[in-house]
Amino acid sequence: MITNKSIALQSFSIFGIIALLFLSCGKQVFGTSESDPWKNMQSIVKNIPQTHFSDKTYNIKDFGAVADGKTSNTLAFEKAIKECAKNGGGKVVVPSGKYLTGPIHLESNINLHLEDQAEILFSTNSKEYPLVHTSWEGTELMNYSPLIYAKNKTNVAITGKGTLNGQADSSNWWIWSGGKNYGWKKGIPSQNDPENRQVLIDMAEKGIPVTERVFGEGRYLRPCFVEFFECNTVLIKDIKIINAPFWILHPIKTNNMIIDGVTVNSHGPNNDGCDPEYSQNIIIRNCTFNTGDDCIAIKSGRDADGRRVGIPSKNIIVQNCKMIDGHGGVVIGSEISAGVNNVFVENCVMDSPNLDRAIRIKTNSKRGGIIEDVFVRNLEVGTVKECVLKLNMFYNVYGSQTGNFIPTIRNINLENVTVKNGGKYSVWAEGYKESPIENITLKNVKIEKVDSLYLLKNVKNINFINTYINEKKVESIKN
Repeated sequence: MITNKSIALQSFSIFGIIALLFLSCGKQVFGTSESDPWKNMQSIVKNIPQTHFSDKTYNIKDFGAVADGKTSNTLAFEKAIKECAKNGGGKVVVPSGKYLTGPIHLESNINLHLEDQAEILFSTNSKEYPLVHTSWEGTELMNYSPLIYAKNKTNVAITGKGTLNGQADSSNWWIWSGGKNYGWKKGIPSQNDPENRQVLIDMAEKGIPVTERVFGEGRYLRPCFVEFFECNTVLIKDIKIINAPFWILHPIKTNNMIIDGVTVNSHGPNNDGCDPEYSQNIIIRNCTFNTGDDCIAIKSGRDADGRRVGIPSKNIIVQNCKMIDGHGGVVIGSEISAGVNNVFVENCVMDSPNLDRAIRIKTNSKRGGIIEDVFVRNLEVGTVKECVLKLNMFYNVYGSQTGNFIPTIRNINLENVTVKNGGKYSVWAEGYKESPIENITLKNVKIEKVDSLYLLKNVKNINFINTYINEKKVESIKN
């Protein structure tokens, strides 16, 4: 066991070696039932179904849309989507121009396609967004519709080179965060008022049904931008997304989704780039994230609500992405109560003086959750402020976050990672004495310009294989 006073690695005893050999006969120490977890990833990718659409097209201008950036086109989008769905699906085309609209609700077998120079401007008038079954920071509720929303749909896509513009700024949605950097001043209503965010959390803890958790007007909980709720076989490809009110891409209880070539540029509060939640078989590839919060944050529900739903997020694959600003490059948590496993990150570039951490897991004893089998390889990191890898069982925000649900974190693997400016620590890992963080492996990792090697508390089995920190090879040190 590694403590604050002793951050050296324990030598393997005879019993430890026997235990490892025993584990190798079943589940591997590196956390997969296969000897090579990357083959497991390839199998997942191969088996994710692709979207297919009829060759019929429906131009929103044929349904009354006006591209002046001022006229509301909510009804035109609704008519085009309904007509397309009624006729078996196809492509709803948004041609070049600026189109103002309220929320867009998608149907099965619809490809919403934005042509070059097409821009959808979403209304900032909250009264235009009806109540729907959605989620807010890991807790389900009835709240404002996401700007683009699909529930219980199959074979759906958003494609094209156009732009989705949420038009959020410090004069509308962002001010609700209660953040002074986003326009809030004393006396302005926000999500932090006693009747808002905290009431939702209390309702979930008491087990109040979701249909009775009615928020919306006067409660100041911002909507997600693009949310696929309980959907299957989804594609988001090539679009650009800017100025989001809140979380940006949010697959929740959704399976078999590909997010490919998307550019996200939004620096508002809680502007996570992509938040897969209770979702499985998700590929995020060839994307660029420049965000005001985590670039990618994998989630599975908050506290009692996460345990009620009980669906872990798994088989999440991140490939060939670029992370610029953001609190973290690829993050797991903090809304993580149903657990996360089988996460694969490869061939990504992270570089910004405003990027806090490259890989991060955050939870606490109110969240709980089992987080295991995370595999990262071929990562190029320029600058991170705090650390390259942070594993934290004591994540604390909004006051006390202690409870009776001690988390589990195990089998975290980094391979072929280079870091030019490593921040304060190469690895910062803090577990519980009764639940130490287990099995961290850094292989072929090179970290330069880092203040301290690591900060470790209650960590079991951390292995440095051909790893250099500040140009010195890191060896396992016996107690």
